[in-house]
Amino acid sequence: MKALILSGGSGTRLRPFSHSMPKQLMPIANRPVLEHVLTRVVELGVTEIGIVVGNRGREIADALGDSSRFGARIAYIPQERPLGLAHCVSIARDFLRDDDFVMFLGDNMLSHGVSAIAEDFRVRRPATQLVVHKVADPRQFGVAEIEADGTVTRLVEKPAAPRSDLAVVGVYFFTPAIHEAVAAITPSARGELEITHAIQWLIDRGDAVYATEYSGHWSDTGRLEDVLDCNREVLDGLARRIAGEVDGDSRLLGQVVVEAGARVYRSHIEGPAIIGARSTVSDSRIGPHTSIGRDCVIQDAGLGDSIALDGARVTGVTGVHGSVIGRDATVTCVAGAQQRLIVGDHSTVVVAA
Repeated sequence: MKALILSGGSGTRLRPFSHSMPKQLMPIANRPVLEHVLTRVVELGVTEIGIVVGNRGREIADALGDSSRFGARIAYIPQERPLGLAHCVSIARDFLRDDDFVMFLGDNMLSHGVSAIAEDFRVRRPATQLVVHKVADPRQFGVAEIEADGTVTRLVEKPAAPRSDLAVVGVYFFTPAIHEAVAAITPSARGELEITHAIQWLIDRGDAVYATEYSGHWSDTGRLEDVLDCNREVLDGLARRIAGEVDGDSRLLGQVVVEAGARVYRSHIEGPAIIGARSTVSDSRIGPHTSIGRDCVIQDAGLGDSIALDGARVTGVTGVHGSVIGRDATVTCVAGAQQRLIVGDHSTVVVAA
């Protein structure tokens, strides 16, 4: 089985951060979302991975570096403009050939992986195996209507009046039958080749299409609220590890990671939290569910439930909560204040009390 990871979206809902980086490189617990996706793919025993990229493909390739560290070979497949998920399958035809494959959306986070579902697909080998998850508002998603045995009878993209609360998660298992379906459909009203239409074509033809409900935590990290939520989820699974320098005047409670080269002085850190390599935390208080990236400076500050990207500097600001501070951004304050901050990359913010 091969894998196809879709990483060509523009990420408009993640602005201002998507102005300066592909949304798939947004860090979750100090690792890009796309690295988490690759980990889930490799867990399935897949060693040949195609990544569909848009006009920021070079940034993605540079961030992933040598693919051998993932134990897989990566091919980058350019897409000139986003024309739908089924279009991605079409342009990847030469890479996929006649192999079964798993397709992952590159901004999806799955807490427990899908190894059991992959094995079910290998055994039963339906034309398509979907992963679905119950959601509060199905109108925002592709929705699957299924029978008791998991057979999918109908797929509807963003229905106004949903007949099911099972959203199609961005993980699909396909046999080569999907290529005939993709070739048979036409663009939707929004000008895209919809993968839901291709799968419905298979259903209408009588091919076997099944769905398995995913029981773990899932998010598409499309909004900053989703990014923070995923960060919490991943940090909850941390194992305590102190590889950097922590002085005797600091107190670290619970699941705290201090990476090699990081330094913590006269500070209180309550896990789960991670302090990235070469960062310095001094005279500060770091609360649970906080990720401090690499090469950051946190001085005389207080952060909780937040993400500071690589190179961020936060000085003299307390009570920062539910915040995302961009790469090489600087936040300072003349006095303490309760704040929720969204600070773009390379920005400078002075917070008044």
